[in-house]
Amino acid sequence: MRRYFITLSICAISLSSFAQSNLKLWYDQPATNFNEALPIGNGRLAAMVFGAPASDKLQLNEESIWTGQPHNNLTDSQGLVIPELRRLLFEKKYAEAQALSKEKMKSPQNGMSYQPAGNLLLNFKGHDKVTNYRRELDISKAVSSISYDLGGVHYKRTYFASFVDSVIVIHLEASKAGALNFEIAAGKVQKNSAVSVQGNQIRMQGTPAEAEGLAAKINFVTLINVVNSGGRIAAADTSIKVSGASSATIYVSIATNFKNYRDLSVDPQIKAAGIISRAVKKDYDSQLAAQVKFYQQYYNRVSLDLGSNASAALPTDQRIRNFKTTYDPQLLSLYFQFGRYLLISSSQPGDQPGNLQGKWNDRIKPAWDSKYTININTEMNYWPSEPANLSELGTPLFNMLKELAVTGRESADKIYHAKGWMAHHNTDLWRITGIVDGGFYGMFPNGGAWLTRHLWEHYLYTGDQKFLKEAYPILKGAAEFYVDALQKEPDHGWLVVSPSMSPENKYMSDAKSGGVGLTYGSTMDNQIVFELFSHTIRAAEVLKTDQAFVEVLQQKRALLPPMQIGQFGQLQEWIEDWDRKNDQHRHISHLFGLYPANQISPYRNPDIFAAAKNTLISRGDVSTGWSMGWKVNFWARMKDGDHAFKIISDQLNLVSPEVQSGQGGGTYPNLFDAHPPFQIDGNFGCTAGITEMLLQSQDGAIELLPALPAAWDKGSIKGLRARGGFVIDIDWENHRVKHVKIVSTLGGNCRLRSPHALGKTAGLKPVAANQENPNGFFRVDQPKKALLSPKVVQQAAAPLKETMLYDLKTETGKIYEINTL
Repeated sequence: MRRYFITLSICAISLSSFAQSNLKLWYDQPATNFNEALPIGNGRLAAMVFGAPASDKLQLNEESIWTGQPHNNLTDSQGLVIPELRRLLFEKKYAEAQALSKEKMKSPQNGMSYQPAGNLLLNFKGHDKVTNYRRELDISKAVSSISYDLGGVHYKRTYFASFVDSVIVIHLEASKAGALNFEIAAGKVQKNSAVSVQGNQIRMQGTPAEAEGLAAKINFVTLINVVNSGGRIAAADTSIKVSGASSATIYVSIATNFKNYRDLSVDPQIKAAGIISRAVKKDYDSQLAAQVKFYQQYYNRVSLDLGSNASAALPTDQRIRNFKTTYDPQLLSLYFQFGRYLLISSSQPGDQPGNLQGKWNDRIKPAWDSKYTININTEMNYWPSEPANLSELGTPLFNMLKELAVTGRESADKIYHAKGWMAHHNTDLWRITGIVDGGFYGMFPNGGAWLTRHLWEHYLYTGDQKFLKEAYPILKGAAEFYVDALQKEPDHGWLVVSPSMSPENKYMSDAKSGGVGLTYGSTMDNQIVFELFSHTIRAAEVLKTDQAFVEVLQQKRALLPPMQIGQFGQLQEWIEDWDRKNDQHRHISHLFGLYPANQISPYRNPDIFAAAKNTLISRGDVSTGWSMGWKVNFWARMKDGDHAFKIISDQLNLVSPEVQSGQGGGTYPNLFDAHPPFQIDGNFGCTAGITEMLLQSQDGAIELLPALPAAWDKGSIKGLRARGGFVIDIDWENHRVKHVKIVSTLGGNCRLRSPHALGKTAGLKPVAANQENPNGFFRVDQPKKALLSPKVVQQAAAPLKETMLYDLKTETGKIYEINTL
């Protein structure tokens, strides 16, 4: 007989800390390519560590070095074209509408590009042939290092981007006194830049090049100081030589004139000099200790243990190469935590949000400008922030939304003649909201609305009503746009977004237009607007405001199109049944309702759930890196852990660091996501996907181990967050929940969905499947019943594994533990 018990701890909660040691990326060779180098960052600054003994390089970034200047990329004439596009679309003249859009819907600029600052170069004469070389990144401490032996001397270099002192720090040491001899130089990458040396400081100043007719107005200054222990320093014209030192510490400070997207009034020299002057006065050991302490306040909140085996002793690139044939559970834990490391290192409160490459870019002309692609990629960057217990790190995204809600009023007015605010599918440092990349790719008016879901999600996870009050005007403004912009389509009288597209896909081949994607009322449009209206309604209800506006939104929401099941049993991507059975496009936008939203559920609308599964199967598994990251989450929401794990295995496919393009994605040697080229969103997508495999809370309950693959028979996850302010630990064995710890930060009903019975114990009460959760944080807004194509032969949905529901009443600040023995 099994015995169950539940223990209630009355003690107040404190910050949980789950240190996970030995989570390191390591290599036995230096990097020769960006996609082999190791990333360090503090949110504002970033560097890629190459680690060659004789000629080391740190590629440098500062988050506000972009081309361009304050502007918005709008053209007044576009507002005259929108009514004509709507007319053509409603008259079913799709090819004509697409051709007109491509001809007329062009912007003067298509987004500025994120730029590198330059390189820090270290030269060590005679260090070409070394032994016992090791290069590593310790993601439990946010510290990188290399070490090697030469001539009986052990050398070590330690690198980190200081969160506390806002500088990049490189500490060099040798086991023999006086053995350090090296030269420091700054490598220019911007044409408009210059290097000078004074004393023990190198100064590099620069400005990016002109782009799309806009002169660059960003000016930056990089200062490099060295503090030596023993030996001497000698300055040359463009470098500094250190000789006979026992140790030395190099500090790198980078600053620009950027204050905000409209104001470039900061003096970069004064800012950079002030930062570095304070940093060099501090003791290195205390700086390192402060770095680890600051970082671990975030990192230690969550641990994942899936076990380990002999593969953990191999270099990281070999582990990735072997993963398809040799199961390596600890690599999965490393990969999961690497995503959290990247978010901590690229998105700190007060800084810019992470862009397409986080904060790491070495190219003057990066892929897609390394800007903010907001038809999936920027949103994906922040999928882990709430469930992976990094809630504060969403702040840069929230601040960008506040700014887009200002610039987006101009695009709403000039292009669509609507109130409120909106943004298309790309933005940049200057918070542009106009059409980017022309009348095919650029005709997606829902990027801003999609971003707003992160505001509501933050409230659901934290219960922070002060935050919600500040965020409400952004939600309301986005909803106001659709209240004005939605159009009544002629066939059913539904209210639809027009013109629009299902991101980057097309439903018709046409020689004249090159393919037709322009449409109205795509499934993703409808899902985004349904969710935005629902979130705004609920926010107004929580804040007890805007009842009249709530009624307008409820009326408009009722007239949105339903989801539709098409002729192949698939969830339709468009308003008409245009899907191609062999379509394996990287964007699966019409499954937005499955993930990240919660409009598709096996428990609430199993017919749509089955159609979504058919779509997933049709689209296939292997795709670009970020697309596979999204698919991990899709299959987790499908409750299919084995398929989700299969996608992770596909993603952990070693891609040569030289590969910059191709159809199949994977992972570079440094664990960066390979689209290819490098895009950071795939890393964040997979980290979010692993959380979804282990814990879900979007569907009225906290579901324990909803998509546990067969390979993960035993393990533990500690510190994940669920909606409603619950922090959850789970231990499992033989695929069964063994122990659950629940920290209730807000109190209220905690409904658990378990893959097996948790037992009859005081305080833990079984509930019926049709009983709504009384905790308002778990309320689900139900979309309309789906329409079924007359061509489809509907098949019964595959039965789900039985689950059990339990309610547990909780109080704020208390800890609850369930042990199954």
